[in-house]
Amino acid sequence: MTSQVSSPAEQAEPAEQQSESQYVSGQRKPGGPGDKEVRRLDRVIIRFAGDSGDGMQLTGDRFTSETASFGNDLSTLPNFPAEIRAPAGTLPGVSSFQLHFADHDILTPGDAPNVLVAMNPAALKANLADVPRGSEIIVNTDEFTKRPMAKVGYETSPLEDGSLEAYNVHPVPLTTLTIEALKEFGLSRKEAERSKNMFALGLLSWMYHRPTEGTESFLRKKFAKKPQIAEANVAAYRAGWNFGETTEDFAVSYEVAPATSAFPAGTYRNISGNLALAYGLIAASRQADLPLYLGSYPITPASDILHELSRHKNFGVRTFQAEDEIAGIGAALGAAFGGSLAVTTTSGPGVALKSETIGLAVSLELPLLVVDIQRGGPSTGLPTKTEQADLLQAMYGRNGEAPVPIVAPKTPADCFDAALDAARIALAYRTPVFLLSDGYLANGSEPWRVPDVGELPDLRVRFAHGPNHELADGTEVFWPYKRDPETLARPWAVPGTPGLEHRIGGIEKQDGTGNISYDPANHDFMVRTRQAKIDGVVVADLDVDDPTGDADTLVLGWGSTYGPITAAVRRVRGEGHAIAQAHLRHLNPFPANLGEVLKRYDKVVVPEMNLGQLATLLRARFLIETRSFTQVSGMPFKAEQLADVFKEAIND
Repeated sequence: MTSQVSSPAEQAEPAEQQSESQYVSGQRKPGGPGDKEVRRLDRVIIRFAGDSGDGMQLTGDRFTSETASFGNDLSTLPNFPAEIRAPAGTLPGVSSFQLHFADHDILTPGDAPNVLVAMNPAALKANLADVPRGSEIIVNTDEFTKRPMAKVGYETSPLEDGSLEAYNVHPVPLTTLTIEALKEFGLSRKEAERSKNMFALGLLSWMYHRPTEGTESFLRKKFAKKPQIAEANVAAYRAGWNFGETTEDFAVSYEVAPATSAFPAGTYRNISGNLALAYGLIAASRQADLPLYLGSYPITPASDILHELSRHKNFGVRTFQAEDEIAGIGAALGAAFGGSLAVTTTSGPGVALKSETIGLAVSLELPLLVVDIQRGGPSTGLPTKTEQADLLQAMYGRNGEAPVPIVAPKTPADCFDAALDAARIALAYRTPVFLLSDGYLANGSEPWRVPDVGELPDLRVRFAHGPNHELADGTEVFWPYKRDPETLARPWAVPGTPGLEHRIGGIEKQDGTGNISYDPANHDFMVRTRQAKIDGVVVADLDVDDPTGDADTLVLGWGSTYGPITAAVRRVRGEGHAIAQAHLRHLNPFPANLGEVLKRYDKVVVPEMNLGQLATLLRARFLIETRSFTQVSGMPFKAEQLADVFKEAIND
């Protein structure tokens, strides 16, 4: 894992030391034509958009990697269709990648792009409504012919009918220029066209002074088995860079300095939520000194965790791709019984299939991590879009009284810490734990400080090793449900340990012995004991950000709404308003001080990407009225819309 990180010293180096082909403010690359103006900006939002076969995700990912290595703070929003290959040139087939990078601390991928790169008419039409007037639009003019325009309803070319007069449009024949740049490689036209995304990447890399060596090295490594294709992509990338350098249409380039003040000292790398979560699970298994077992069935957007963990057998990780969701969690629960740190990953529809086995894990009182990367529903819903609508399912989606702790990360990087926290709870209290991430966190990325091993929590557990109870006649026996008085956790007995034989199964157990019991009083006691165990889970108190101390409005969020909420709160405070903010990581049990915090404020605003599920829980638990603001569009909140909501609440 550590081989992929970039050091802070590299990030803090002066711009001219990052890459020979990179501009410095007021300078130009040696050997270039005339000087071009260089403007310094504090932040930029770029959106790459094209057909799902145009490589927009790869283009955005490479621009992001170079931006991270340069030392900017950043946040990304990949957005792609659910279809494996939607009809080419159609609106449903548009794929985009938005990147917000800055010389200071930022929290979201941005509300609206300053620059839109549109590879075809569909990309332009699908994204134009998000582009503010006066922004830059770079269009691939080769695609604006009659047939592609007709597919999306353009009767006349938007490049010629005056409909784009409010924007700074740069018409660039990307396809033609790419084919011309690759003539010497002897590729077919179709093969050469595939590199037009690299031409666009080169142009944007020139425009914003991004390092270049990393991308060239990446291309040669990615296409190592096809060296001709590798060099063709490098040539297209360089041609795009040189086009920006020489064309008169791009008279200005821009510089966004590294965000040196935004990062505490340490070693950083760019990381996505799913990758951070996978690393967190590996770290948890090492800190617990237990093998990590993943029983999973592929499902968008959780599959990347399975893919990543399968690469780390050297850390004692075992991954099992099951035939279905039920088999996946069944295998994971079996691994938990056998003494592993057991995990199952899924998304919304898969949770429903796993619910019976989660209930079994509650009954067996075994540690199991259930990772739910939430997506839009119901049913199949929106596989590639984001939502927070599984909270009530995680809380109550099982038969009987089957309480389960719930942990929710707030940013892509926080997925690492949330995985460790979920493992802590599962191991210490012998319980399944829900970890609720979502598509926005899973696919988005940001800089992450790689922690020192000494900073990680000690998660080691003691397995049962002998008798733990003495009968009236003095006989020493093993009782599988004799509890730790502090945590109410039962002993964890590894199968095959001599003398620890015990009955297991989903039928109700007798307190202590674990024998089958149908006694009403015993069932009542066991139900209340399992609930008391979850209620007693130790979680940190809720931190409240209230700088003035006199705010009467509190914004309370959970999960991935953290970035947009915090950005909106900053805007509101910047306009002179007093407002408090708090964010929940633990949704079951709630922090012990949550009730007291809620009572301190006259108005509590709860933004959620569902129809008000946390707000419902707060009303039921604390008997308070909340102001629920909801969105279920499949996209994250925008800071501007939340700022308006918060100001309205303050002034009400």
